[in-house]
Amino acid sequence: MGDDKPAGGYDPTPVPPSSGPTYTVRITFHSASNLPVADFGSGSADPFVLAQVKTSQKVRHSHDPYLRWRSKTIRKCLEPSWESSWVIAGIPGDGLDLSARIYDEDPSDHDDRLGKVEVSTGHIDEGWKGIVKQEYKVKKTGADLRAYGARWACHLVGRRELHARLVLSIEVLGRTPEKMDVGKSYTVSQFWWVHYSPLIGRLAGVKGKDDKGVEKYNFQANELQLTGPVPNELYHRYVEFKTFVGGMFEATGLRGRVLNKALHHQHERIYNFDRQTKYGEWEYKMESGKGEKGKSQQTNEGEDGHYEGNDLKKQVTLKFLDMCHYDQGGRIFTYVITLDGLLRFTETGKEFGIDLLSKHTMHSDVNRYIAWSGEFLIRRLSHPDQSSADSHQRTHPPDPIPDGPPKEDPPKDPSAYELIIDNDSGTYRPDKKLIPVLTDFLKANFPGLKIRVMACDDDKLDKIKSQQRKVKSKEGDHLVFGQTSSVSSLGDDGGSISSSDEEDLDRRAAEQEEDGDGEGSEVKGGLERGVEALENPQKTAREGVNGLKEKTKAKGGKKEREEREERDDQA
Repeated sequence: MGDDKPAGGYDPTPVPPSSGPTYTVRITFHSASNLPVADFGSGSADPFVLAQVKTSQKVRHSHDPYLRWRSKTIRKCLEPSWESSWVIAGIPGDGLDLSARIYDEDPSDHDDRLGKVEVSTGHIDEGWKGIVKQEYKVKKTGADLRAYGARWACHLVGRRELHARLVLSIEVLGRTPEKMDVGKSYTVSQFWWVHYSPLIGRLAGVKGKDDKGVEKYNFQANELQLTGPVPNELYHRYVEFKTFVGGMFEATGLRGRVLNKALHHQHERIYNFDRQTKYGEWEYKMESGKGEKGKSQQTNEGEDGHYEGNDLKKQVTLKFLDMCHYDQGGRIFTYVITLDGLLRFTETGKEFGIDLLSKHTMHSDVNRYIAWSGEFLIRRLSHPDQSSADSHQRTHPPDPIPDGPPKEDPPKDPSAYELIIDNDSGTYRPDKKLIPVLTDFLKANFPGLKIRVMACDDDKLDKIKSQQRKVKSKEGDHLVFGQTSSVSSLGDDGGSISSSDEEDLDRRAAEQEEDGDGEGSEVKGGLERGVEALENPQKTAREGVNGLKEKTKAKGGKKEREEREERDDQA
């Protein structure tokens, strides 16, 4: 990068090639037994598995994340049966190391650790006999002491076995095809999560209808696992547009540690797992070196259902469109794609007063490297058989509707829609030269859907987004409530946000410097001001006193201010 640009963004570091053949492996978590009671009120637990895999494949950066996978949660059960699989390609011949932790889901506090199982496969190949429904003792290392307190008491009097058990299988499905052997291990099975947050929905003013059609405050966050591999060229690091950014991602220094922890917390609040969370997965089959998707299963609180339709290859596309509410409401979404192909996205817009909803830092869970990030929107094509780039394609419906969205359901045909997606991210700033690479990756994952990747500096993109906002003003009138962020707003207009809000911060600071306020007058959010108060309390106290004096003087003195406050209280 040039000297005039901040460090970060596109990283051309190559991926070291595999030293030998690699294999596609399926890990199946069948069940667990004898789990300790974690919820003493119900005498039960809400267990799930969080798995992590390590291999000998060399990584480009020491902080690249490990491969991770989460199972669905089984409610109120001490003998859970998950029967969920995780398929990974590119596993080298010396095998993998699996760490599987069992947790009790507790969205109101923190998930309690119930123990872990560690398995090393050793050498694998196409003739490896595998691990078939093997039962492993769950180690208590790092487990929650409260959960095992009662278990210890029962064990001492000889009434209960101390250890829980986990049953799992590991099998080699075949050799990873040569064109898919890209020097790294990656997830190829696909699944999805939809998270709901009534609290964030109330703060952001977002409403949605539940299964009974009742409209309630609810904010939706989405995760969709795309099938790998993510092209190696898609590799972007955070951009150090300000001095504190490096510390925030590296969790160094007081400010960096506080910001890092706060962003992790924000991520957990948006992508929260609770009883409202919906989950689904597609069974992965490998035949003749090719993966084929089989039956899809959708679950919500233990209830199973199935997708309709015979074209299984388009089920992922239809699920994606469903997560986006097809083209209804004039929505614009902020997203990130992780290095392992997990697509995370939420709706965004200037009417959302909580700027954390559009920060790619939050969506990535403060990951130093990701594949791509930006914004996207879905629109229905008036002429699906024509090229969207060459014809005037309009969103639904062809003619404006004065009273909001149409009452009929949107068509369930991916070819009727277009995905317009960009690289508008001040946090990672994806290189627009790689747009063709991203386009091919998305086309492979969303068959039937028209894909149009645009650069954020394209004038046509501004026009498209402007048109989308006009549609939203007509159809999305239930999404207009806003709240100024008390956490990290960029200024007095906390409701004014975008996916490039870091660049917006630069612009605002530069404008203040031009006005003669200098470097010290940088616009700061509430969280940053709180950190500075910890770092320099005396300076903060002086600034607070001086600021109070200035505000009192500007408003006509103490008496007038008190009278105004009294009138406000009465109102």
